[in-house]
Amino acid sequence: MNSLTPIAALPKPGSSVRMTRKAKAAIIVQFILNEGADVPLSALPEALQEQLTQQLGTMRYVDRDTLAQVVQEFSNELESVGLSFPGNMAGALTALDGRISARTAARLRKEAGVRQTGDPWSRIGALDLDRLERMVLSESTEIAAVMLSKIDVAKAAALLGRLPGVKARRITYAVSMTAGVTPEAVDRIGLSLASQMDAEPPRAFNTAPVERVGAILNYSASGIRDDVLEGLQESDSDFADAVRKAIFTFPNIPHRLNGIDVPKVTRDVDAATLATAIAGARSEEEASACEFLLENMSKRMAQGLRDEAAEKGSVKSRVAEEAMNAVVSAIRNLVAAGEIELLSPDEAEDDG
Repeated sequence: MNSLTPIAALPKPGSSVRMTRKAKAAIIVQFILNEGADVPLSALPEALQEQLTQQLGTMRYVDRDTLAQVVQEFSNELESVGLSFPGNMAGALTALDGRISARTAARLRKEAGVRQTGDPWSRIGALDLDRLERMVLSESTEIAAVMLSKIDVAKAAALLGRLPGVKARRITYAVSMTAGVTPEAVDRIGLSLASQMDAEPPRAFNTAPVERVGAILNYSASGIRDDVLEGLQESDSDFADAVRKAIFTFPNIPHRLNGIDVPKVTRDVDAATLATAIAGARSEEEASACEFLLENMSKRMAQGLRDEAAEKGSVKSRVAEEAMNAVVSAIRNLVAAGEIELLSPDEAEDDG
């Protein structure tokens, strides 16, 4: 029967209960709720949630024997299940999340028309400032206002500071007009932005070309580095300038390393390597870098390194360059570990 009737009209105890699976499902759900357990009904498709709610609304009560028979039938079905599967592509992608490549998952999701699961605003809020800035600049003022209202306040403030003045003022004013925006509209906006993210092809590299070229040239011989930069200057001067800012070499130490961080560097570089770098300094910039290091360590250690460097005498260019690269490598490792921070090229120019 589709709607459960008063107890008097129910089958006698011990007789077979005939009712729809919807009614039986409603009985099980109500039983579990009465026991105080949580039922994750929101995981069901919306159509099933609606049908279940309507079924619960049409039912009144059942006797104990009917309840016992439905529960027993449900229990038997559970016990007979050997293995269950997701049942659809969305569930399969969720189950295999992190176990198949992101590229394969994105392609399957696109082909099946399945959107990324989870709260879209959590995903959007986790983006870096560069990605958020591009997204804001490509959207309307109203959409940008909703974005700023949904992401973390500190990140929203940092993002606002990156935008052109006129754009920032328009978005800020638009935020004041979002009081009447409905949750459904905010959800639709989030889903739309998330779908744009999913539509972007996966990137093979996590860092920008400028950073990759700069990192390569950091460990290249100075002659090769100068030759490459000269060639870049001729073909793309803007890119060449950006690469120069991304490069951190031994002569850059006095301008971008904080003096108070020198002891951390000398802790990670052995004295013999430091003495070799000092003995091998030939240009004025290299000598300045050596002097900067010596002035910001203990006087005893500095004097010991000066004496050791003097004993080494003349050092081959290749050996000196290897020692200097070792110092630079130690500094970059400290930066990567978060123990020190380098001054940006712009800050170094301002200090100069």
